[in-house]
Amino acid sequence: MDLTEKTLSSEKIFDGKILHIRRDTALLPNGQEAVREVVDHPGGVCVVALDDENRVLLVRQFRYPYMQLLREIPAGKLEYGEDPREAAIRELREETGATAGKFQSLGELYPSPGYCGEIIRMYLARELHFGETDLDEDEFLTLERVPFDQLVQEVMDGSIKDAKTMAAVLKTKVLLNL
Repeated sequence: MDLTEKTLSSEKIFDGKILHIRRDTALLPNGQEAVREVVDHPGGVCVVALDDENRVLLVRQFRYPYMQLLREIPAGKLEYGEDPREAAIRELREETGATAGKFQSLGELYPSPGYCGEIIRMYLARELHFGETDLDEDEFLTLERVPFDQLVQEVMDGSIKDAKTMAAVLKTKVLLNL
């Protein structure tokens, strides 16, 4: 059975700075129609930055939708058409001051595929060198260095709630067999 849904019509609902929301009418595999509300997002990047002492750089920042401070790996939004690898290198430097001698892809993450088209590209950075941070004018965060094993435990016990951090840290654990 072909499970593909086909778009019959599309209507813009909201056109914001970052998010664009549309309401589509889709033809289902059984011939019926359904409404699909979709959030279009340019995508993002995140980086597990692992120093020479097997510590991961985390940023602590206030996340408005949850009204709480979260600890996450460095991350940022892509500009439409921007190269994800270059964006990840930029975000790592801006948020932590770090540049990496080794930089590799950990793959892609679809954070909420039921309604959002965002794709987050995950990276691993090693052989770190440090300089100055360069935060955006509306960005406020503090930097932490957390032992990798402790961070894995925090992911497993639920202390870390951010999906991109969980996925990237666990992929790093498997990749490096740490």
